Amino acid sequence: MPLSGMAIAFKASTSACTAQQLWGHPTRDQCQHGFTHLNERKSRKGSAALHARAIPGNLDLDFGDPSWKQKYQEDWDRRFSLPHITDVFDLEPRLTTFSLKKNRSPLGASDASSPDKWNGYVNKDDRALLKVINYASNTSAGAVCIDPDCSWVEHWVHRAGPRKEIYYEPEEVKAAIVTCGGLCPGLNDVIRQIVFTLEIYGVKNIVGIQFGYRGFFEKGLKEMPLSRDVVENINLAGGSFLGVSRGGAKTSEIVDSIQVSNVNKRGDVLC
Repeated sequence: MPLSGMAIAFKASTSACTAQQLWGHPTRDQCQHGFTHLNERKSRKGSAALHARAIPGNLDLDFGDPSWKQKYQEDWDRRFSLPHITDVFDLEPRLTTFSLKKNRSPLGASDASSPDKWNGYVNKDDRALLKVINYASNTSAGAVCIDPDCSWVEHWVHRAGPRKEIYYEPEEVKAAIVTCGGLCPGLNDVIRQIVFTLEIYGVKNIVGIQFGYRGFFEKGLKEMPLSRDVVENINLAGGSFLGVSRGGAKTSEIVDSIQVSNVNKRGDVLC
């Protein structure tokens, strides 16, 4: 199954606003971003868009309208409704190769049991509550309010976790991990866990790109084979095991390098 176009970047803008800004300023509705529970996934077959972005809010709320909460949540939904990969690519799902228990066979194995008989995977319609504090007043510490009365409005987000279906063949995947920009604490933990998770899914061809995007096009910087054995203890060291760099990258050269290297699933660790 060709996967050269499967790298989809989901980008969402965020902003922090005070309670006064949220309900006292004409642009208050532009300070909140997210989505609420979708009763059913909206089909967007044939969509050419490869990026999901936050859509600026332009909802003029009338807090005297009894239905203002519903309108706000619908607008929240609209701005952060994420496309499914099958809305963009013509792909057929297969049973996942991911197993959460060490003593459990991956679903790709011949002795694997049915995913319907095991409660270990996340349903695509699962949602988690984004904010759990019901502020009594806009003067409460950390309060983020939508209206002057600081009314409770639910904000739901997609639940993360392994699904029982995937859209690629692990043995055909070549995954590349690269750390770009500056350093921040925990990069090696992230690299380590990405490698672990890819191996759990059955991906064997995992490489590290040295010194940020430079590693894609600078001669002499070879791909670094990665495995559980290689990254087992890198979380004990600071910095980035792969190295980083700033600037100097040309998108065209990076894309050409990815095509030549046959990298079809990239894992970017960005900070």
